[in-house]
Amino acid sequence: MNPAATAPRIAWRLATVIEVLPETSETRTLVLDVPEWPGHRAGQHVDVRLTAEDGYQAERSYSIASPPEESHLALTVERLDDGEVSPYLSDELHAGDTLELRGPIGGYFVWDVANGGPLFLVGGGSGIVPLMAMLRHRNAVLASADADVRSGLPARLLYSSRRWDNVIYREELAHLAESDPTLEVVHTITRNPPDGWTGFRRRIDRAMLEKIGWPPSEQPRVFVCGPTPLVESVASALVEIGHQPALVKTERFGPTGGST
Repeated sequence: MNPAATAPRIAWRLATVIEVLPETSETRTLVLDVPEWPGHRAGQHVDVRLTAEDGYQAERSYSIASPPEESHLALTVERLDDGEVSPYLSDELHAGDTLELRGPIGGYFVWDVANGGPLFLVGGGSGIVPLMAMLRHRNAVLASADADVRSGLPARLLYSSRRWDNVIYREELAHLAESDPTLEVVHTITRNPPDGWTGFRRRIDRAMLEKIGWPPSEQPRVFVCGPTPLVESVASALVEIGHQPALVKTERFGPTGGST
């Protein structure tokens, strides 16, 4: 018997929007109350379904931004002008509205504190969303951990954005890095960096990965998420550097990608 044929189907649930948080001019976070939510792992996603009055349905996948420790589900949505779903989520949904979704989905691009470290996260644009769930999960667990545990799970984030005002979770990332000496957050701005910018100002490349990441000998757990071209080039460079392919997990979005 085919195991897939007997696996239980993930049910659609009706979530209620309890809060809408602006992130950038193009993104906002929907905080949802989902009845009978079974829990999730950092890095998983959900499917969102919209149904028009004529019965037409559109589905898209969105990474979960909230950590497993939070009681509510958070989805950070980037508005795409030519999208079928994101304009509605960005412009039309307000507190009290409902949204149909199912999940959690995905068991590959996930990280738990039990998986160990070091943890090296590489993201581009809205690819930061599942990586942020991992950082939030790590922060929640380590908040009550002793110094030895914290020092054994260091994390580094390398985050590429077109402009400084496009950086999603900018203030929260700064706060996490300032309050946790075992976390390092590095930005690269590929277009129009702000006046006085002294950081990277190019796309992520091999030299940047070697400078910011751990050497292969440290066997870091690496997660890469972003547009397909970024993910493919970063993953290839990491393997060329010598990182074990089994320790480099990727999630891409776009025409050939999945969740955003």
